[in-house]
Amino acid sequence: MLTQAPKGTLDMLPQDSHRWQSIERSMRKACALAGYREIRTPIFEHTELFQRGVGDTTDVVQKEMYTFEDKGNRSITLKPEGTAGAVRAFIESHMYADALPAKLYYSACPCFRYEKPQSGRLRQFHQNGVEVFGAKDASVDAEIIKLAMDILKANGIEGLKLNINSIGCPNCRKAYLEKLRDYLLPKLPTLCKTCQERFERNPMRILDCKEDAPKLTDAPAMLDNLCEDCASHFEKLKGYLGAMNLQYAIDPRIVRGLDYYTKTVFEIITDTPDGGELTVCGGGRYDGLVEELGGPATPGIGWGMGIERMLMVQDMRGTAPKAPDYLDAFVVTLGDEARMAGVKLVNELRGQGVKADLDHAARSMKAQFKYANKLGVKNVIVIASDELQRGTVKLRDMVNSTEQELPMEQVVEMFANS
Repeated sequence: MLTQAPKGTLDMLPQDSHRWQSIERSMRKACALAGYREIRTPIFEHTELFQRGVGDTTDVVQKEMYTFEDKGNRSITLKPEGTAGAVRAFIESHMYADALPAKLYYSACPCFRYEKPQSGRLRQFHQNGVEVFGAKDASVDAEIIKLAMDILKANGIEGLKLNINSIGCPNCRKAYLEKLRDYLLPKLPTLCKTCQERFERNPMRILDCKEDAPKLTDAPAMLDNLCEDCASHFEKLKGYLGAMNLQYAIDPRIVRGLDYYTKTVFEIITDTPDGGELTVCGGGRYDGLVEELGGPATPGIGWGMGIERMLMVQDMRGTAPKAPDYLDAFVVTLGDEARMAGVKLVNELRGQGVKADLDHAARSMKAQFKYANKLGVKNVIVIASDELQRGTVKLRDMVNSTEQELPMEQVVEMFANS
């Protein structure tokens, strides 16, 4: 239907836009304080970027991407996440030749995944995210985690729980994957079809399966098989988190859903009013991704948080920010001469940063008052023939139902200074 949004999409309506703007402002403010700069990448990329970057064994690539062939017979995909595009831009622009680390962020980045729409999970959704390239020390891992926690709390999302894990590097993961396959092999016939397909190519993802993970509580943990470098990195991360007074829990089952992760992975979870839990941010290291996509060996780390999910949690907790006043003043006029004066006054008010408007539908004075009331305007400025002759206006307080008359030249100054 032409008058119905596609399944899995939502409109951001004017009455809700202040909530989006508040989330974006808090993101920009926190990132600026920590030295992060904004990056904006295209809404679509070459499909191969996600196949190589996100991983062709992931659900995202296998089942959820919006992929199409353009008029030049090129395979194009609407981006399902923000990291791969940021890495591509980092390589293409030779940002690796600049001062490193490069600390980047994006806000309200549109992403697309074809999956069953449900609460807080849409086919078109928007992400805030950070990416850091060229920093190998675990101090940056702790920094981006603290950044995420601060942004969530600034938006009324409390009751946060931080879970961390290390999934090692290619050096230590190879031996661990053999142990994991030996453990899984006898159980393979009882696993779901997707996990059976993952057995050879990416068995760690089996530990992330909602259907099969509960059966595998005694599976070997990557944490017990880390090489010296990965183990040292994880210990440093815990130390830095402690220095920031961030409480955390170690969850050896976190593997995340994308293939590019190495070493640190984490999730930030909030409790819900019904006693459940909801992941509101996730991320980790991807030290091999820049090189995998054709750039020089460069460590990387980042996270993403869905804006729609943040809005949902605000609704659950009753912490959505109050809408600001739509207008500071509305000018009601009677007659053509008064209307001309009203247009001049509104223009002067706006020039001083005052949110002001007047009727553009040639309504009666009574209808103008009714319209202003519907808009929730607290202050109405009335200009009619009598006021024009005296060089005054009437200022009506719509909340207290009071009215005063004052010289027209004082109106702009009064509102500008209020």
